[in-house]
Amino acid sequence: MDLIEIYIQEVTRRLPEKNRADIALELKSIIQDMLPDEYGENEVKNVLEKLGNPAILANQYQDRPMYLIGPAFYTVYMSLLKMIIPIAATVFFIFLLGEFIIDYTGDVAIINVLLRFIGEAVSGIVWVGVQTFFWLTLTFAVIERVGIRAEQLPFSTSGVQWKADDLKNITPVPTKKSISKWEVFFSLFWTAIWASVYFNADKLIGVYETGSEGLVFVAPVFNQDILLNYMPFIIIVIALEIGLAIYKLIQPQWTKSMAIYNVISQILFTVIFIVILMNPNLITSDIINYMTGIFNVTIEKFNWLLFVTVSIALILATVFNIVDGLRKANMIEIINTKRQ
Repeated sequence: MDLIEIYIQEVTRRLPEKNRADIALELKSIIQDMLPDEYGENEVKNVLEKLGNPAILANQYQDRPMYLIGPAFYTVYMSLLKMIIPIAATVFFIFLLGEFIIDYTGDVAIINVLLRFIGEAVSGIVWVGVQTFFWLTLTFAVIERVGIRAEQLPFSTSGVQWKADDLKNITPVPTKKSISKWEVFFSLFWTAIWASVYFNADKLIGVYETGSEGLVFVAPVFNQDILLNYMPFIIIVIALEIGLAIYKLIQPQWTKSMAIYNVISQILFTVIFIVILMNPNLITSDIINYMTGIFNVTIEKFNWLLFVTVSIALILATVFNIVDGLRKANMIEIINTKRQ
């Protein structure tokens, strides 16, 4: 078997069997065109060396991408990776610190507790970082292979090949409408914090007293079983907030559609939590008895005061966030102009 046949075989054996025959004929024709009318072994070697390593040439004939995450998603992938890993690590650190504070009884020297805390914090943060890196990378690798065809790369936000005419549709972003990566980071960070607290409320939110053994967790405020009954709705809210953060990351300026998305997310968040507050079994009986004894009020009045106070705070925060989003998207100015 001559060098040409061996080279073609080395290329085609790395390809799907259904494509081998056609590519072998194409490659043989290319080599023959590159050779002079009269050639010897040296001329064949020169042509094959120009074509390059058969393994690399075979990769060029592959239909699937030969990279884990390509240029279409790399920027978004790196931005999310840089943002999510610190958030996950911070949340882990906060809960680990809270666990050590609650469990500390004073029987062990503080230096030993501190060293154990540092050891668990370092190992835990590394573990969180590895898990976050793995699952985020896996997610983008799957998207890379099922969502975008190779001929569409590089692509624009509309999913089609970029053209110079696309520049005509880009307008400068005013400072008040721009969204910094820090804003996206803190929105994701806030979502991670409140979601973590929600699903661990019986361990974190409660009455603490200072006793002979240090800070003692007396009783949880919320009935965790009641909170978990609303888990499907909470997951929807979490998904909406994460979706809004990703939306801000991909399109870092406030738009009409983004402001409307924000309105829906904020209203849903407030409505769900007000419904949860209306559940008469949300607050544990121990806390109700404890608080009514301190403030000398009836159980009904205490529940009413708690509901009104938290509901007003939620509504005010929601109104502020909605108005802020509408203002940044210039929707308030548009509404005022139409009225005039």
